Amino acid sequence: MDTATATAAAPRRRPVRPRADALRNRERIVAAAREMFVEHGSDVPLDEVARRAGVGNATVYRHFADRDELVRQVVLSVTGRVAVLAEEGIAAADADADAAFGALRTFVHAAADERIGALCPMLQAGFDPNHPDLLDARERLERSIEGLMGRARAAGQLRADIAVGDLMVALSQLTRPLPGTACPSMDRFVHRHLQLFMDGLMAPARSELPGEAATLRDLREH
Repeated sequence: MDTATATAAAPRRRPVRPRADALRNRERIVAAAREMFVEHGSDVPLDEVARRAGVGNATVYRHFADRDELVRQVVLSVTGRVAVLAEEGIAAADADADAAFGALRTFVHAAADERIGALCPMLQAGFDPNHPDLLDARERLERSIEGLMGRARAAGQLRADIAVGDLMVALSQLTRPLPGTACPSMDRFVHRHLQLFMDGLMAPARSELPGEAATLRDLREH
């Protein structure tokens, strides 16, 4: 039998899939890390993350080579969840154009509950924002939020001088205080203030905004 025939005859190896319990442990670690990063910042000891997740220290390091990898996975998790929320908003707006701004409002409140503003302090020195996975996730997030805002704008319900960056700045600011601060009780005001902000986005606009609309590129560059 020649080499080509032998190669063709050789059984293909199926890719090894992670076991279900391993996947559950990984998800629990990411969820615990997300909670603790929000509460205490991304410098929280990984031993504490393991304890919150209900796994051993060795399990954390088996799934994540170092802190940077765990932080990246938390960012990917939050970014992915928020993108799904925006995509659900697009589907709702497509089903009923009159409900486009309502879908945007629902998205903003849901994104606040994901504590998307807590991503900012994670993106510190040593964090690679240009990792391929992060670039893909960011593109999906930006595309989905822009799509949702575009539908509300096309329906004449969103003022024309607002861009995605303006929305993200508000979400970032209003989902604070920053991790590790002594003002956790401020959380009870988040949705109240978000509602005020969203009312200000409705068309027709009652005033002319100073400056220019903020794009996501503006936020990344500054």
